[in-house]
Amino acid sequence: MNNKFIFVLSLVLAFILTSCGNKSGVKSGGGTKNYTSRTGWKPNDKKGWFFTGDKKKEKASEGMVYVEGGTFTMGQVKTDVMRDWNNTPRRMQVRSFYLADTEVTNYDYKEYMSWISYVFPSSDPNNENINKGILPDTLVWGNKLSRNEIFINEYLRNPSFNYYPVVGVTWLQAQRYCDWLTDRANEKAMMEKGYLSKDLYLNTDVNLGANHFNTEKFQQDPDNVFQGDGVIDTAKIMKEIKVKNANPRINYRSTMNASLVPKFRLPTEAEWEYAALALPADRVYNQYEGKPIAGEDLRHSKGRKRGDFMVNFKQGRGDYSGIGGWGNDGSAITSDVKEYPSNEFGLYGMLGNVAEWTADVYRPIIDDDANDFNYYRGNIYTRKIPNGTGGYETVQEGAIEYDTLSNGQLLAKALPGSYRTEMIEDARDYNDGDYRSSLDVGKAGTNLDNTNADMYNSPVRNFRMTDDGRVILDKDSKERTSGISKELRVVKGGSWRDDIYWLDPGQRRYMHEASSAAWVGFRVAQDYTGPMKSNKNRRKRGIK
Repeated sequence: MNNKFIFVLSLVLAFILTSCGNKSGVKSGGGTKNYTSRTGWKPNDKKGWFFTGDKKKEKASEGMVYVEGGTFTMGQVKTDVMRDWNNTPRRMQVRSFYLADTEVTNYDYKEYMSWISYVFPSSDPNNENINKGILPDTLVWGNKLSRNEIFINEYLRNPSFNYYPVVGVTWLQAQRYCDWLTDRANEKAMMEKGYLSKDLYLNTDVNLGANHFNTEKFQQDPDNVFQGDGVIDTAKIMKEIKVKNANPRINYRSTMNASLVPKFRLPTEAEWEYAALALPADRVYNQYEGKPIAGEDLRHSKGRKRGDFMVNFKQGRGDYSGIGGWGNDGSAITSDVKEYPSNEFGLYGMLGNVAEWTADVYRPIIDDDANDFNYYRGNIYTRKIPNGTGGYETVQEGAIEYDTLSNGQLLAKALPGSYRTEMIEDARDYNDGDYRSSLDVGKAGTNLDNTNADMYNSPVRNFRMTDDGRVILDKDSKERTSGISKELRVVKGGSWRDDIYWLDPGQRRYMHEASSAAWVGFRVAQDYTGPMKSNKNRRKRGIK
């Protein structure tokens, strides 16, 4: 038997075995078309009991850009003249996700402020801190050697700055904004599907106080999503809700959940850096002209804009915008979020304008030995608190818990009507290093065998109330060995007041999560819940 005959026979046998092993009715690429369960029932059979709530082709939310994941070198990959050891290069894999095409603007944030004042009227004394707590700190524009009153008074409120990035927002406030945005986007999605009345806000009995739409409550018990603190007539409220009930045997919760918008959140440090580099997009589309390239070309090279910067940053001491009448970048402070070209992913302002909050807790070293896939430090695991009657406890209007911001504002941890939660595990300092590596070692009275001691002996933040009602942050008088704590968050990217060094996406800084600045903003992200595979067909076609 010659070798050619043996080779052909092997191919025939392989084909037969493959055909015999693929009788499930599922195409080799996956999917549910013609799929039959091992029970013998088909998905969504009208005579059956199981309804899948299958999603159609996933669609990005308004203003969100799909970023296809992949591997990249995270950190400083070029010679670092500053010898900064906290951004050493490491290989990292990022899964696909969605990222907002711009930073959150003053207009976006004023929508949030307006909704809060509508649902929790400031005329009610119980709502005073709910309204004040979300306000950006406009005093971040203040400078003892600069006349910046115009920005303090006008930057947030004046319509001329509507589409400039909101600043003076702490990391904690940005988190609350993401929670609010998730609820409003899902509220709108449920209206479009017909599960909620489009005239919902015309009913004065709902969307006031604890009786507002909440995504978690809708997922858990859609029939009673507006029950809130129980003082509202649920039957009356339900007349405003158009739940599809053509087939009363069907549990429509699964189809509702399939239509919900993925939760909005802050991007992780790895996601932000990957998106700012836009290296996969560069390889795919190869359209460098008119696009700012990280660490490479920041100027227009052709046309009447030749030589102008495509990024808003500080060119040198005393030079924020260039010469009057011919500005290098034309923006003395922040700029319209779409003033300058996007990168290859279609993301604006990733290399300038404002630096941005990310979700991660800051540590000098990223532990890629423990994890090199979708890295994130900051996980806190919680669970809803049962109420003993089959449901869960909610935040009551008279029992709101607050975070205290650095400027003394009280920020509600959760709005009334939301589910109360309790912590199961705090992983922010997971694998933080052994105690013998701590700077505390060698100090009098330290116990080298105390493995439960904090790795970083950082200052403790103590607030006190003055006689006139102001909240003051007292200075920690104890001897401390480090500024690192579980409340420090990573800030990425350069800003209008930074020089070119900080435009490198590999650079990283940190701020306390309760602090804010005139040069720091944020943008939102969402998980991509579709197939986790590379879109090879798109690469072959060479289109976006």
